[in-house]
Amino acid sequence: MKLFIDTAIYDEIQEINQWGVLDGVTTNPSLVKKSKENFEDLIKKIAQEVQGPVSAEVPSGSCEDMVKEGRRLSQLSDHVVIKIPMTEEGLKATAILTRENIPVNMTLIFSPSQALLAARAGATYVSPFIGRLDDISTNGMDLIASISKIFKLHGIGAEIIAASIRHPMHVVEAALNGADIATVPYKVFKQMLNHPLTDQGLESFNKDWNMYLKGE
Repeated sequence: MKLFIDTAIYDEIQEINQWGVLDGVTTNPSLVKKSKENFEDLIKKIAQEVQGPVSAEVPSGSCEDMVKEGRRLSQLSDHVVIKIPMTEEGLKATAILTRENIPVNMTLIFSPSQALLAARAGATYVSPFIGRLDDISTNGMDLIASISKIFKLHGIGAEIIAASIRHPMHVVEAALNGADIATVPYKVFKQMLNHPLTDQGLESFNKDWNMYLKGE
């Protein structure tokens, strides 16, 4: 399973990219707002840093405006993927953009039927939001498993991005349930890295090594 980072904070992207684990980046209007940077300049900078798919969301509600914005954003970098919400207008825009070979990540997906519509419209990626389902006492992983089963059964090529990740076990469970990608917040990447037994083991090794050097 590939790992994307879900942030628009450039310093966070740069730090995690240095780990050698990043395959791409997802952003959204809320994340871009937190960055306080010019949107298009930020997307270009991120695409140069990561050299993988970078989702840039179109904020408009109409198909016509989504297509115009999608075409413009796609010119920023060959790595840009246009992020479009799961709406009727979004489906129409997705169909147009994908016919022009502009990749689309269809977002805000909360049911298998929405994922199927997105894939049939030509989306390269579908993004089910598992954390938000968990927030309303629904098992988000059941959604990942259902979409994965449908796509495999019918040979559908759209990749599943497990989004709205809340904690490290979401990443593990998404991988076990057939997600192609997990888009992970910076905080969760740091949580994935750390484990108290690793810290204890390292402390013990360092202590023994220092004793060895002293001839003790």
